[in-house]
Amino acid sequence: MAANTSSKGRTVSDARCDALSEVLADNWWAVGLRGILGIIFGLICLLNPGLAVQVFVIMFAAYMLVDGVFAIASGIKAARSGERWGLLILEGVVDLAAGVVAWLWPAITLVALIWLIAVWATVTGILMLSAAFRLHIDHGRWWLALGGIASIVFGILLVIEPLIGAVVLTLWIGAYAVVFGAFLLVLAFQLHSRKEERERAAASPAPAAKKA
Repeated sequence: MAANTSSKGRTVSDARCDALSEVLADNWWAVGLRGILGIIFGLICLLNPGLAVQVFVIMFAAYMLVDGVFAIASGIKAARSGERWGLLILEGVVDLAAGVVAWLWPAITLVALIWLIAVWATVTGILMLSAAFRLHIDHGRWWLALGGIASIVFGILLVIEPLIGAVVLTLWIGAYAVVFGAFLLVLAFQLHSRKEERERAAASPAPAAKKA
């Protein structure tokens, strides 16, 4: 009985991996756009570390809102494929929530902004890491996992040093966004490759049955 339950559990787990892998492969472009967006945002921060806090808040809010939309686009089919809430959709909701808070509170203090970013980075990192282990290895599991780990590490650094200055914060988040975006961009290329392989396999004619 226990063996049957274990076998059934593995079957359900495999089905979820298949569903998430196929969904992300079909939506590789959304993952890629998130990566490009992150790199652009990161480069702006690195090239302009002396941005005023209010300007940085508006930029961060815009980045969160757009990234949240793409995260939801990447995960919405996953939620329909078996789970009531896809992890990627939940990540997108967290992004949108952080963006809305920053947008509605442009005069946020630097310390409050650091805590907001720290909580956002840690929560989204955990969600991405959880989603990574529901993705097949050949679909880029470790790239998604690295993106999640980068977010968690960044969030922890902010918690450890919550009194960093505005310039240092801008440089830190710029470096993080470039690294995070690069991981997602590589993931998108791998997902696109798997999608092309799947389409070629589907288009190839089935082998003719042997004659009796």
